[in-house]
Amino acid sequence: MDESSIRSRMKQVVELMASDIAGLRTGRATPALVEGLTLAVYGGTQKLKVQELGTISAPDTQTLVIDPWDKSVIGEIRQGIAAANIGMNPMIDGEIIRISFPPLTTEDREAYTKLLSTKLENGRIMVRQIRGEGMHDIKQKFEEKTLTEDEKFAQEKLLQEITDENIKIIDEMGEKKKQELLSL
Repeated sequence: MDESSIRSRMKQVVELMASDIAGLRTGRATPALVEGLTLAVYGGTQKLKVQELGTISAPDTQTLVIDPWDKSVIGEIRQGIAAANIGMNPMIDGEIIRISFPPLTTEDREAYTKLLSTKLENGRIMVRQIRGEGMHDIKQKFEEKTLTEDEKFAQEKLLQEITDENIKIIDEMGEKKKQELLSL
């Protein structure tokens, strides 16, 4: 078992989960809600993320402001965000784009909580799949007689500890996001 490879792969899953759940709406406007959206700009010749097109800020808890560096693509940015169909209605206000977020209803919060649970479980499954591959490698090396029984059990224990650490991190991120979702 290559411990550094497994740690690295599980860390990638945790980072993926962090960016994935950061995009969940919690009733509070955050730049993470739009910065990862990929938009076709400059007549569709380039696909760029919103964060590559301008500055994203949240002047208050209900509003996001996007200030494009190139003012000529402001209309394309607005259209791209609206076309992404993520429940946002961007409006051009002079040389900036303003996105207002209405407060979340109880039903919205419950739906987002369910979505969060699904995303977290998918993250746990990915971590467990990496553990499964590691266990398979350990078993294969044991059968090839390149590992003793003691080494096999020690590596399996280490692999389980690494898995538990990463699942705990995912659960903590999920709990924090759930608190944000449920707070009014």
